[in-house]
Amino acid sequence: MTIVSPLDPPLKAAPANGLLISPILPTLLKLAVPNTIAMFGAALVAVAETSYIGRLGTVPLAAIALVFPFTMLTQMMSAGAMGGGVSSAISRALGAGNRERAAILALHAAIIGAGGGIFFTLMMLLFGRSFFSALGGRGDVLEQACNYSHVLFSGAISIWLVNTLASVVRGTGDMKIPSATQIAVAAVQIIVGGTLGLGLFGAPRLGMSGVAAGQLIAFTLGTLFLLWYLIGGRSRLSLEFAAFRFERDMFVDILKVGAVSCLSPLQTVITILIFTKIIAGFGTETLAGYGIGSRLEFLLIPIAFAFGVASVPMVGMAIGAGLVARARNAAWTAGAASALSVGLVGLVVALKPLLWISLFTSDPGVTAAAASYFAWAGPAFAFFGLGVCLYFSSQGAAKVGGPVLASTLRLLIVGIGGWWLASSNAPAWTLFALVAVAMILFGLSTAASVKLTRWGK
Repeated sequence: MTIVSPLDPPLKAAPANGLLISPILPTLLKLAVPNTIAMFGAALVAVAETSYIGRLGTVPLAAIALVFPFTMLTQMMSAGAMGGGVSSAISRALGAGNRERAAILALHAAIIGAGGGIFFTLMMLLFGRSFFSALGGRGDVLEQACNYSHVLFSGAISIWLVNTLASVVRGTGDMKIPSATQIAVAAVQIIVGGTLGLGLFGAPRLGMSGVAAGQLIAFTLGTLFLLWYLIGGRSRLSLEFAAFRFERDMFVDILKVGAVSCLSPLQTVITILIFTKIIAGFGTETLAGYGIGSRLEFLLIPIAFAFGVASVPMVGMAIGAGLVARARNAAWTAGAASALSVGLVGLVVALKPLLWISLFTSDPGVTAAAASYFAWAGPAFAFFGLGVCLYFSSQGAAKVGGPVLASTLRLLIVGIGGWWLASSNAPAWTLFALVAVAMILFGLSTAASVKLTRWGK
């Protein structure tokens, strides 16, 4: 069934391009599977890193918790936000049959990626201590957080370049090489970070600095590989420095999507920080229960991310070719697949919460809090998956304003509603219900923006 909006321009004939003529659902699944594997690999890094930092002691665990929001922010901005802008611009150029423009866009994307990395390096080296102090860091916890942050963010350019160059390759419709690179980076990070952090195999025990050095080394190697892959003509799109020239239009094409998209992960991190602070006021058991629930939510994001990122080149190329109806169908198909996959997990934990909770605790108070969270938030996971996926699809269409405003709505609901409930001495379950309402409205408002926004040139 073809869904056409009266706001959209007339259709054009499609050129012979696999992403423009292949059946949507099988093509989407083919593109999504490598991304899913890679994203779960990245999630395993977080588990492994937490495990060997835990061996260093309680203080390092507290320190890494202070740095984590900023690590997550730079990853989300470079991979999902600006990376989506890069993939969108390149796929739209390729869809229009303009390979020369796509190649020039790739070089401009690399410049933006380098600039983003330098910005995070300066921001965290100059203001990191103030950020960590504002989050409650004191004494040894603050010092170890700073040690970890200084090493990691001194090479933030490598994180940004890996994610930017991977987005260039994804924009061509190739998901295997970026995913393989991400898995390799994760493996190196686990091995080198654990070795240097814990002093394994005769290596010096560098503690938190060693763990950060493992991540820095892994992303540097990933950057070098992707540069080799793109410069050597092995990719569907090569970086041709000889033909490079600065063009304002190229930066605008990427930034009109990527820069606006960066507001979404920023709002996500702020939402998490605000809600965590509010929940902390309800006691340790409630906070721990929420932590167990939100951990599953974090592990489900890769599913929505995988479908969303897979939809970017499909939507982008269709938009570039003038096939707006196909672009919309790709977006709705990806959104439905994401909502179904994430929603099924949410429904299972809502009905059988101990399947997940028992992996972490047997404490009755914590178990009750986590079960309450899943009872309210679990059924809303489907809307969260829908919203996240359609956010990426909108990047492909270069129409990301609506989904970003949907993230703003979620932030306002959690922030204002959470403050009001906490100040009214409402029970903890009302806050979990608020999370569910925020997820539902985020998904529905994102879907509404996709439905009502004009797509196409």
